[in-house]
Amino acid sequence: MLICDSLNQYKGLRDAMSRRRIGQEKFGFAVDRGQHSSLDELAKLIDWLPIDQALCVISCSAKGEPSWPPMALFKAMLLSIWYDLSDVKLAEALDDRGSFRRFCGFSAQEPTPERTAFVRFRKALVAHGLDKTLFDEITRQLKAKAIRVKTGTLVDATIIASASEDDAEGHWVKHKGRPAVHGFKAHVGADADTALVEEIAVTPANSNDGKAGPDALPDDPGEVFADSAYRGNHFGDAVRAKGGTPRIVATGM
Repeated sequence: MLICDSLNQYKGLRDAMSRRRIGQEKFGFAVDRGQHSSLDELAKLIDWLPIDQALCVISCSAKGEPSWPPMALFKAMLLSIWYDLSDVKLAEALDDRGSFRRFCGFSAQEPTPERTAFVRFRKALVAHGLDKTLFDEITRQLKAKAIRVKTGTLVDATIIASASEDDAEGHWVKHKGRPAVHGFKAHVGADADTALVEEIAVTPANSNDGKAGPDALPDDPGEVFADSAYRGNHFGDAVRAKGGTPRIVATGM
């Protein structure tokens, strides 16, 4: 038994020595603007130690190069599930998004894994029977703390009639086939899964949805679903600025 333990420790040490070191920021004059996301808070809530211990048996790399740290790749796999990303999209997002880099342990300047690294890592997880076990462990921890990972946001607007047409802050609006209404418009941002309202912005009823929509976006909105009234660069750019992906319905052409 002692011999087996010693061999396992030796193999783990040998594999660790052939792995890349990540997370080392290069020296420079940088300003920390405190730009953090919900992923930063989520990372603090999870006990990564049992995951790290289970991953010590994995060492997957292309020939002739050090392997990526298994923990960084496992965290990337979590992101691919939570944000519904293919391996190609995951590699692009990890290279581009600061919140993804921090979550996986990469510094701002260093390179990140390519698509093939995720393919090899996923095969290694399955080969060691860790694919379902480790993901279930993360789910168990999050459920124990009543945490659910947000995957998307619904944004829509509804007309609220004013109590009196003399209300100077309200305005008239008329949609095709409907009578004109004097009042306001509520732009609502709701969780895509639970429909719980997270943000709301109230404007005069004649306001443009695309221009008012950004005020209804919560932080880290994920995929943002909205109707064609929200088409345009103004709303789309606002979604991307908050780390989300616009999914706007296109009308028939």
